Amino acid sequence: MAERGPTIQIPRWIQLVVLPVVLVLAFLLARPLGHVLFLFLTASVIAFMLNPLVRDLTRIRLPRGLAVAVVYTVFVAAVAALFVAVGVVAYDQVRNAAERIDEYVTEERGAAGLTGAESDLEALQNWLDAHGFERLQIREQVSEWIESLGGGEVSGYVQDALSFAQGAAFGAVFFLFSLILVIVISIYMLLDMPRLERSIDERFPPHGGLPLTQQIEGALWGYVKGQAILSTVIGASAGVGMWLLGQMGLVEGAAEYALLFGLWTAFIEVIPYIGPWLSAVPPALYALFTDPISVIWVVALFLFIYQVEGHVVVPNVMASALRLHPLLVIFGLLAGFELYGVAGALVALPTMAGLRAMWGFFGARLRLERWDEGAPDVPVEVELEGAPPPPRAASGSG
Repeated sequence: MAERGPTIQIPRWIQLVVLPVVLVLAFLLARPLGHVLFLFLTASVIAFMLNPLVRDLTRIRLPRGLAVAVVYTVFVAAVAALFVAVGVVAYDQVRNAAERIDEYVTEERGAAGLTGAESDLEALQNWLDAHGFERLQIREQVSEWIESLGGGEVSGYVQDALSFAQGAAFGAVFFLFSLILVIVISIYMLLDMPRLERSIDERFPPHGGLPLTQQIEGALWGYVKGQAILSTVIGASAGVGMWLLGQMGLVEGAAEYALLFGLWTAFIEVIPYIGPWLSAVPPALYALFTDPISVIWVVALFLFIYQVEGHVVVPNVMASALRLHPLLVIFGLLAGFELYGVAGALVALPTMAGLRAMWGFFGARLRLERWDEGAPDVPVEVELEGAPPPPRAASGSG
């Protein structure tokens, strides 16, 4: 057990004046400097995650600059290889799925000359008519929408697509510029990490425990391990579930694309709260185009996965990884999303893991001066209205 060292007492006037002013300034600067803060937070997370690997290489007498170059090269190569591997699999299976959906919508079958989509719409409309839902004319509404695509609305869709492409191109350039900045900032942080560690250790000695930087690294790696386990479990569950639905004939062709759905679910699971719901969109759309009735089975599968995730996996994996109260996690996610959208929500949890490590480190070294401590009480005489005057001392005779 680490020995407890001396503590630094924060006077009451600092608590009353300086700390509120700092909090107000931080709140006022968070909005205009949101992008800058996000870049530095992301770079800090990457630097603290890679620093243990750099430290291990320096122990074998490798210069720190060369160690940073080696670790960063391996890190970038691993991320690129992962995206390429996933992209190859996704492209192949998405192309096959698109061909299958196109065949379902356009190819005529049987003597009636109807496509698979038209046959299913006919069956659905007959079922609605037979059960008293004649007012729901699904078949006519879909037919009108398909016919409108051949009219003047096509030009509007083309214009919308062009506008979206222009915005996406600008967003891609902005993202690339931000990514380069994050890489440069994180490299500088890795190079100067020993100086930062010495500066902190001089002012706040470890007291027999781990230094602050190593505690932050441990908290971040705990989050990464927990998230990796969570994504693997949920992604594998979705992939296996879709494969079983395909094998049992409940969702036609789902077994062929189970790997794609599993990879998508594992990848999108990284986005807190929103990710689990987004992961069900592609499987549901695929089921909707191949056989509308099979959407029920896909929805049931993902609802079951979400229940297992929320009540079994997350409490046992992420709770031990973050060691934070659920309300703090929700607040951090909402604050990150409000400041910088989905990207801010992604950085929120590792940032909170690092802040939790800093709170534990400084909590044992700082002490707030108590407000009930001070000068001793001074008795004060209070004369109550209507009370008899106190007796006077008898005066001596002259």
